[in-house]
Amino acid sequence: MVISTAPNASPDSANAASAAPAAPAFGVSVPATAKISLFEEFDQINRIDPRLYERYDVKRGLRNADGTGVLAGMTNISNVHGYVISDGEKVADEGWLRLRGYDLYDILGDDSVHRRFNFEEVAYLLLMGDLPTSQQLTDFIEVIDAQRELPDGFTASMIMSNTPSNIMNVLARSVLLLYGHDENAESRTPEHEINTALSLISRLPRIMVLTYYASRARYHGESMIMHRFIPGQSTAETILSMLRPDRQFTPEEARMLDILLCVHAEHGGGNNSTFTARVLSSSDTDPYSTYAAAIGSLKGFRHGGANHKVLAMQREIKQNVANWESDDEVAAYLAKIVNKQAYDKTGLVYGMGHAVYTLSDPRAVICKRFAEKLATGTDHEAEFDLLKRIERLAPEVILREKGTRKDMCANVDMYTGFIYSMMGIPEDLFTPLFACARMAGWAAHRFEEIASGKRIIRPAYKNTYAKGREYKPMDER
Repeated sequence: MVISTAPNASPDSANAASAAPAAPAFGVSVPATAKISLFEEFDQINRIDPRLYERYDVKRGLRNADGTGVLAGMTNISNVHGYVISDGEKVADEGWLRLRGYDLYDILGDDSVHRRFNFEEVAYLLLMGDLPTSQQLTDFIEVIDAQRELPDGFTASMIMSNTPSNIMNVLARSVLLLYGHDENAESRTPEHEINTALSLISRLPRIMVLTYYASRARYHGESMIMHRFIPGQSTAETILSMLRPDRQFTPEEARMLDILLCVHAEHGGGNNSTFTARVLSSSDTDPYSTYAAAIGSLKGFRHGGANHKVLAMQREIKQNVANWESDDEVAAYLAKIVNKQAYDKTGLVYGMGHAVYTLSDPRAVICKRFAEKLATGTDHEAEFDLLKRIERLAPEVILREKGTRKDMCANVDMYTGFIYSMMGIPEDLFTPLFACARMAGWAAHRFEEIASGKRIIRPAYKNTYAKGREYKPMDER
């Protein structure tokens, strides 16, 4: 079904809008005659002396001084390995990612014709603790397939109504609103927890695509496309089938999207969004609140939203480097980025470096391998070669410009945006796709926190006021 929409504001309404006073930026009206500013002292009020963090050995970001993470819990779900500790020192090592003890390379290593999709198998592994038999996987897929339908009127009233510009916010809102359609929303039984997780794994992809078209219709005057899902399709096939206006996609595209869903499905208990899910679960809140909060965390530019930064930086390099095949030209522009003269002037080369991985990120290795297969012999091959050149040259440039060596490898975001772009997937969907995949990992960690955590997560914060402040009445201030 295609519904054409376009802006229809009348001249009268336009004139009325222009005559009306401008709405305050954040819903707070501040009189122009105010004698004090509510905003100018924001940084001063909220600034903590950086020296205090060192004095009290504060683990900012729950990180130790050498970059290793503070041990905050135990998990059987996954193992993110990027270094070893030898004689008390951090030593770089090749990265690997194991899900329930199984190496990701092994899970995704079968390229034979009969092996088409893995995401449902990975989701089963994360939620149920072991790889499924053929019959168990078939039953699991049928359960997911049966959950894709949304409540009556949900699309019109919740997705198409007041659609914000960011799809991640709609995903979070939709998860919270689905609470109201669950008669047992406050139940904490294993049956309810598993059923809720499966329903969201099933529904989030559909909500994502519908929201994308609702957003395009509202903000760009485009058509609202509402394809029905096709029973029996995998999650990757369902996404492409609902997203493409003509519903057409190749087996290679579906397989590639399936791989990306697998590499995003789980990444340890310490990443920000999964830790968020752990924190909320430890407070004994409902699953809908937990997953909505995790989506909000993943949206951040320092987490799942980093893929937008990577793509924008790569776009700027492509626009400003004349010869993509020249190491000297590419290195020269990377030097500008490192020296805060180009891109966002932070000095960061996005797509390089990770909190855990040092010599290699297995997710990036897998994505790079499949990206090369898709790009070879196409118009995208030159761009793929440029990304490989950035990956190779960035550590050298950072060493030369900064004089310090840091173990650094390409992270998963280096190639995912490129792959999505090759497949014609809109940039607005990059992080939402991440969320659809990570839903399986969040659920697994929530289950584990409920069963084994048994204590609300509450770290300590040091107060900077060593002595109390004397209260003064209004007329003495």
